[in-house]
Amino acid sequence: MNTIAQALNVHAAPAAPQRSEATKIEQSRAVAEVQAMVVVARQAPRDRVKALGAVREACGIKAVAERAFWKFPRGGQTLKGESIHLARELARCWGNIDYGIKELSRDDVAGVSEMLAFAWDLETNTRAETTFIVPHLRDKRGGPERLTDVRDIYETNANMGARRVREQIFAVLPPWLIEEAVSECHRTLVDGESEPLALRIEKAIKIAADMRIARDRIEAKYGKGMTEFQADDLAQLGIALRSIKRGEISADDEFPSTAADATKAALAAGGGDKKNEPEKKADDTTKAPEEPRLSLTQQLAADILSELTAAKNPRQVEAVMKARAADIETLYAKDPERAHHDVVSAAKEKGWVG
Repeated sequence: MNTIAQALNVHAAPAAPQRSEATKIEQSRAVAEVQAMVVVARQAPRDRVKALGAVREACGIKAVAERAFWKFPRGGQTLKGESIHLARELARCWGNIDYGIKELSRDDVAGVSEMLAFAWDLETNTRAETTFIVPHLRDKRGGPERLTDVRDIYETNANMGARRVREQIFAVLPPWLIEEAVSECHRTLVDGESEPLALRIEKAIKIAADMRIARDRIEAKYGKGMTEFQADDLAQLGIALRSIKRGEISADDEFPSTAADATKAALAAGGGDKKNEPEKKADDTTKAPEEPRLSLTQQLAADILSELTAAKNPRQVEAVMKARAADIETLYAKDPERAHHDVVSAAKEKGWVG
């Protein structure tokens, strides 16, 4: 009988693992902590008027307003919205909110982590949470790259988790509070904490120059000279520059290079100087004759005339003249007669004049 019983026990289901005393203590502590948080939240409810004042005060600070928004390119469009920094600041001001992200599990073989993002209004018992899978990959132009370094995996999980927890915080906050915060942040970016607009424009030009973004690219993007910028224009420019600095969007996507940039690069390289052009071989008679090409100055004049021709109203003409002021000066600086001749020649080549 004992032999039969032992044989049966071999195939019996294994007993459930026993929890250690440390695990039991930790679970009890976590339950007690949550209960204490709920009790304290209900004993000290938030003052909505005071909380709204705290939100307005925080969003009135330029450092907070500058980090309140983001921009990101996707599918040929630019997505934008409120950032995790604004969400955390609103949760702090509103009070009695618990939020965070947790890594539930990690599979290094499959290369994924299961994550949880949550936000919980302890006072109203409103909770929002989401679970999601984060692949251990980094997107690159040549294709995704597998991550194996612990730090890289942690940073990827934290980055993906921050986006989810932002939405969970916004889900438990009143919509009117979010709208008020967004309006106040925009107002701060526009007013610039009472700093003169001209000084702020000058600072923006310097910041863009440090990021290798030419002024004419910015002016082409907004369709006006930076001296004509209003406070709203400058606020949007600031959001774009900060998004570029954070790596959310590239400078070339936000401010495409203009024809003037290409012309200046050609001038710098000396590609349009006829003296530097290689001489044609005397015995090269088999090639078909090439079509006559415009010189660099003629091409520059043609580009300017083309942009002026495309202008539909005086304001656009004025914008082209301002954007091309440096090029026009380049045309006429060394040899006015030659420049005039090139302009007329370019116009004839394009068929604009007889």
